[in-house]
Amino acid sequence: MRVSITGPVLIAALAASACQEVPTSPQALSVNTSVATDRSTGDTPNYNLEVILSDVGCFSVPNPASLCASLGHVKFRQPGNDDAHIVYLDVWVRDLEPNTEYQLQRAVDTILDGNCTSTGWLTLGKGLVPQSITTDEKGTGREDLFRVFSPASVGSTFDIYFRVIRKDNSMVVLRSECYQFTVK
Repeated sequence: MRVSITGPVLIAALAASACQEVPTSPQALSVNTSVATDRSTGDTPNYNLEVILSDVGCFSVPNPASLCASLGHVKFRQPGNDDAHIVYLDVWVRDLEPNTEYQLQRAVDTILDGNCTSTGWLTLGKGLVPQSITTDEKGTGREDLFRVFSPASVGSTFDIYFRVIRKDNSMVVLRSECYQFTVK
């Protein structure tokens, strides 16, 4: 018998893990993690990520479940070893303000310590053109974004984190933990 995970089960799993203080992704970093230690154990660099975006209220102490209603997901993929150097960012958000425009931003650190502190936010989109994520009447939104890296950045490793802001007032509504990725 074959069992598949359906949308409601996935949503429930994401919601249950969204407010945990422990990083929920296998690629989320702990302090003192670096590519050198990853390679020494035989692990490959993090070319692809599954980023969980949590309601900013989830990061408060203590983090009451009532503040963890909204969440999101970024499927961060670098397809192959070709000359395109593209990263695809498939974004999904839910339980945000209905019929509202949001934007996905990222900031990177070159110090590989698992502590994302950069405030150099870049709004992501379709290549260099920022693209909004517009929610429907239920507060759910999806957008397929992408970014092109320069060939010179291949092999570079960064600590990276993401946030979702309202386009009209730049209020941060969702954010991620710190992740590490390597440009393929």
